[in-house]
Amino acid sequence: MSNISYYNKEGLEKLKEDLNLLTTVERSKISKMIAEARDKGDLSENAEYDAAKEAQGLLELKISKLQDLISNARVLDESKLDTSKVLLLSTVTIKNLKSGAIMKYTIVPESEADLKSGKLSVTSPISKGILGKKIGEKIEVQVPAGIVPFEIIDISR
Repeated sequence: MSNISYYNKEGLEKLKEDLNLLTTVERSKISKMIAEARDKGDLSENAEYDAAKEAQGLLELKISKLQDLISNARVLDESKLDTSKVLLLSTVTIKNLKSGAIMKYTIVPESEADLKSGKLSVTSPISKGILGKKIGEKIEVQVPAGIVPFEIIDISR
């Protein structure tokens, strides 16, 4: 079963850059580590060799997961997205009706989430609560601290 993930163009390019780094730079580093450890003699009692082989296994697993992510990635054309409701890649201004705080977030794929720069994961409780909602709608979102009421103030790209 494939898990299709949606990205903007920059997000997909970042994944491809990460994969390229792992396959070209990191793979050769680990190969050198294995060769150096192998040159030190008896492999049955060589902790360096075992550590290098384990690192190689973990790296190959990372590479495999990234390749799978990229092969199932789809790029969203932000210019064609509907701004009448909250969707992936929407920039949303919401108001916490309890505290009066106004927050602005861009809903992004999980791998691109960065709360400090206002990028909220599509899998977060707040994102799940506001997806599909329209400007002016009031919703209650279950977050770890309890239920928080929000109002959608604005939706843009």
